[in-house]
Amino acid sequence: MPNPRAEFSPIFDRPKLTLPDGAKVAVWFIINIEEWDIDQPMARTVLPSPQGAATSPDIPNYSWFDYGMRVGFWRMQKALADFNLPCTISLNAAVCEAYPQLVQSCLDLDWELLGHGYIQQVLHKEPDERVTIRKTIEVIREFSGSAPRGWMGPGLAETYHTPDILAEEGIEYVADWVNDDQPYEMQVKSGRLVALPYTVELNDIPIYLVQHHSAPELFRRAKDSLEIMLAEGEDNSRVMAISMHPYITGAAHRIGHFRRLLEYITQIDGVSFWTGSGILDWYNDQQAAR
Repeated sequence: MPNPRAEFSPIFDRPKLTLPDGAKVAVWFIINIEEWDIDQPMARTVLPSPQGAATSPDIPNYSWFDYGMRVGFWRMQKALADFNLPCTISLNAAVCEAYPQLVQSCLDLDWELLGHGYIQQVLHKEPDERVTIRKTIEVIREFSGSAPRGWMGPGLAETYHTPDILAEEGIEYVADWVNDDQPYEMQVKSGRLVALPYTVELNDIPIYLVQHHSAPELFRRAKDSLEIMLAEGEDNSRVMAISMHPYITGAAHRIGHFRRLLEYITQIDGVSFWTGSGILDWYNDQQAAR
């Protein structure tokens, strides 16, 4: 079947999108901040148990995640702040309750909070996904003073109904669909929902946990991707997402290569740095002008 949520549109046969100030590529950094339930199976694992036993609590894998909250995140935040770069935080709403100091530090830097479910559990396991989406929005609104404009499902997972529910609940953009280098409008029952370019290529989970690349790979892959997108962006602007997790990119042997990436990318002409909401506003303005 063709994609039921988007009309097919070849990227080389579209109306032109133009970034301000002569930029060719809009880069957005996304840090995924999650809450794992220690009483449940872990969202993902790095260390198998002896004899393949399923253990609860799963201390090594839970504490691997918790290292990201205690140490890794702060390394990543400092690196981005040192280069004065904006960031979008893909946030499990429960983090507002369990790690309020972390969320507040993001607000202090004027970083965007994007709804990422209540805890790190796919919507398919929720008794009522609308209730979970509403709870996520409300908890983030209560903590930050503003409802999230964007949504990313835990694991990028959606049911067949998720985009319709998101639009009905006031979400304006979604980052679950990794099928384009430009924003596009999704087909929903009512309201409006825009898909922003997200990534499973410049994403530390596939790179390090699935494909088992060495620490410099995110830098190398981002550099190669940017070279192509800058050339393509001469004719029609592109959006490049870079997605990370504190317990992965925030590890000591990787953070130096992340800083190396930031140093490189901030010196390249034709690149601008945005949050998800900034990209959405730019796209909406382009559509309105057209």
